Amino acid sequence: MTRRDPVNRAQRRLDRPPRERFSTRDLAFDVDGETCRGTLYLPSGDDDDPPVVVMAPGLGAERSFGYPAIAERFADAGYAAFCFDYRGFGDSDGDSRLVHPGRQRADYAGALDRLGRVDALGRDRVLWGASLSGGHVLTLAADRRDVDAVIAVTPLLDARAVTFARGGRYVVRSGLAGLRDLLGHRFGRGRTVPIVGGTEELAAITEPGTKRGYLDLVDRESAWRNETPARSLLRLVNYRPGERLAEIRAPTLLLAGTDDSIVPVESVRAAAEALRRGTVVSMPADHFSPFGADFEPAVGHQLSFLRDALDR
Repeated sequence: MTRRDPVNRAQRRLDRPPRERFSTRDLAFDVDGETCRGTLYLPSGDDDDPPVVVMAPGLGAERSFGYPAIAERFADAGYAAFCFDYRGFGDSDGDSRLVHPGRQRADYAGALDRLGRVDALGRDRVLWGASLSGGHVLTLAADRRDVDAVIAVTPLLDARAVTFARGGRYVVRSGLAGLRDLLGHRFGRGRTVPIVGGTEELAAITEPGTKRGYLDLVDRESAWRNETPARSLLRLVNYRPGERLAEIRAPTLLLAGTDDSIVPVESVRAAAEALRRGTVVSMPADHFSPFGADFEPAVGHQLSFLRDALDR
């Protein structure tokens, strides 16, 4: 997970920091008998006891899908960053590719606990997420008091609203597919749906223009498949992390894209009013371009927020 060559179409032109500006080490931790694996990015030089940014991918993704470039920039700026794969994805144990918000939040919690046993790290903890994982970190920050800052990039705040915005036909089809898989997978008759598809497909993500943006982030050397058990749709439909924003005590950045077809910028601005210590940045971007074409301004906003939130 430390390759320096461009690994996806969206990031081929990014300005990556020199390799001598940071170091990496593999790190693993167990959750309910299964092992999650990730990479810890550490700043070089005189940055002793750095804060740690804990990162995990968005819906159905692996940590190689554009996330190393962000972790490198954090490390180059003096922050450690731990980017890991959920169980069932990437290098971690399991092969179900089930998108299960509760399990994935438990993986985040396991990552936080594991970092407490790593020497040379500071005490400050930052939760970072994008899209679905943006919802995870907001929910975790509402539950925990050991979180010092939160960054949520184009965060999924209300999966129910996203689902119903696709129309009644999609709601019925996704519900039936999810129920069939829920019942059938125990007997070897499960079914899958694409993670990202066209507007007429039954997929977890179907909004116009999103398929190309998502697939352009896929690591060309990954064994990833564009599929997830259909019961993932049942897990997602009632996931509403935005309802927990008022419970978050830590400084929180919500980064929204004005051209985001999945999470409308207006919904992010409205939800952010509930935050006690919230910062909302809206920028010309779609749901996935903060990892590619709009990488530099997006990372710049995140680093500026961290400096203010952690006083570094």
